[in-house]
Amino acid sequence: MGPRILLVTTMNWPSSARLAGAFAGVGAHVEALFPPGHVKGKSRFVHGRHHYSALFPQASLVSAIARAAPDLIVPCDDRALALLRAQQAQAPRSAPAELIARSLGNTQSYRTLIARSDFIAAARAAGIVAPQTVPVANEQVLEAELSRLGYPAVLKSDGSWGGEGVAIVRNFEAALKAFRKFSLASSRARNLARTVSRRDAHFLRDAISPPHVAISLQRFVAGAPATTAFACWKGRVLATIHMDVLESLGSTGPASVMRRTDCPQMEKAAVLLAERFGLSGLHGLDFVRDGAGQPHLIEINPRATQASAFALGPGHDLAAALAGCVSPCAGGARPAATKNPVIALFPQEWRRNPKSDWLHTAYQDVPWDDPAVLRACLEPGEPTPERRPEALEQAHTTLVYATQEVAPPTPH
Repeated sequence: MGPRILLVTTMNWPSSARLAGAFAGVGAHVEALFPPGHVKGKSRFVHGRHHYSALFPQASLVSAIARAAPDLIVPCDDRALALLRAQQAQAPRSAPAELIARSLGNTQSYRTLIARSDFIAAARAAGIVAPQTVPVANEQVLEAELSRLGYPAVLKSDGSWGGEGVAIVRNFEAALKAFRKFSLASSRARNLARTVSRRDAHFLRDAISPPHVAISLQRFVAGAPATTAFACWKGRVLATIHMDVLESLGSTGPASVMRRTDCPQMEKAAVLLAERFGLSGLHGLDFVRDGAGQPHLIEINPRATQASAFALGPGHDLAAALAGCVSPCAGGARPAATKNPVIALFPQEWRRNPKSDWLHTAYQDVPWDDPAVLRACLEPGEPTPERRPEALEQAHTTLVYATQEVAPPTPH
């Protein structure tokens, strides 16, 4: 019997549904904790569904762990990681806490991982090329550090994602505006407004108890973004996927088209960081590649990223590598989904530009093998992407998935 995996997500990101298919494809039994309406609830690869409540997150997690009895927990977004860490800190000697520690590795190291300036300082100390990043406590420090680092510069807030807490600033007026916006993000009034506009009860909790927002300033690196997804176990890297970003949703938003690359510097960074912090699980690194081709590490995502679900063959199948560490019965690396090095992410590139040339020349990472998830990713009335001939390269992977097919389980 394969490993039992519990995916934990608090945000409606389609990538976490794709990860269910990835683990199922290597023989794992997959269960998931997610909020109402999440596309993951549509996936035929999720065999156990558990309700997540934004108002009672810890109770939701403890209940899901008790019912799913997983061998491993995988956080699929930043809030999910925070939830796991809070549970581990609340009852450090409990069975759930031991499971969380096993899933994440050295949980004490995550204090540094989630603090942008502290993480970059640790990476630079390990010999990884990364731009100087400093904490900014107030407007006076901001002005002083901008004078030292120069323009343009990048202002970032800890605990943000999807490019929301990142601003490239080219003068002090823009920097001051961004700093005040990020500082305001923790105010009660702002969170109450977000509760209503986004229909997200997480912001109601933040309104009741406003979180502290740490802000940092990073030296700007001119170049093109790149990213690494890696699986590791007890500080040892098991598998990696390195990609250059060709298209993205905005200047600081998530990628929509990526090209696979072999990069010794990015590989070395993953190996050094996994060992330095004693990491286990799935993680992502973001880089900027300068004009000379040198990647500069700009931040870490200490949780699963969209590339974590890719099947690109032995050594480049993160789900297979991680599942194999947990259970010797895991099915091994899946056949590579495509030989095309350029991958158009779904639904990002489809939404960014339905007439994009990449949809004709790149491999479309569309969940053809999970039709309900495919439909759930589309807006009402939005046409289904065309299944072009190159998508048939996924046939071998789909055959692997087909052996796992069962009737959709009844929601708990």
